[in-house]
Amino acid sequence: MHIELLPTTADQLPLIANLYQFYAYESSDWEQEDVEVDGRFYIHEPHLQRYWQEPDWSASLVLVDGFIAGFLLVERSELPGVDALEFADLFILKKYRRLGIGRALVEQVMIAGGGRWLVSFYEQDVLARQFWQRLLAELPLRVVERLVDAEQPELHSYLLERQAH
Repeated sequence: MHIELLPTTADQLPLIANLYQFYAYESSDWEQEDVEVDGRFYIHEPHLQRYWQEPDWSASLVLVDGFIAGFLLVERSELPGVDALEFADLFILKKYRRLGIGRALVEQVMIAGGGRWLVSFYEQDVLARQFWQRLLAELPLRVVERLVDAEQPELHSYLLERQAH
């Protein structure tokens, strides 16, 4: 199995937006989101466009053996006092889950790339919670700080860095 992270261009915004519909669908039960009158989940396009406009922001396709398997969105953290890149949104299509793809991407992007990273997930997002709890226990990532938002106590945010050997 060959896993590739393919950077996208702004011309591929519609492709990322289409894949984001699946991502929104999967979280619609715990986020209590409804579809719009056109049958699609709402996507804030100005925010999505930032992945091709802002420094340190990126939108990449996840390819497995040349086929689209999902996407990864990376941002520069906008939290006050937090200087880190944020592993903002990772989505893997169901067909490709439980194959180690997410882990491989974390190793490739966060561990090999170094630096500080912010990861956040909601308590209600069982898949994300299990994924990050497993990786934080197994990979050489050190929790520098657990960030708590009084307005969103169900949001788990961690500032991470690679552990020194």
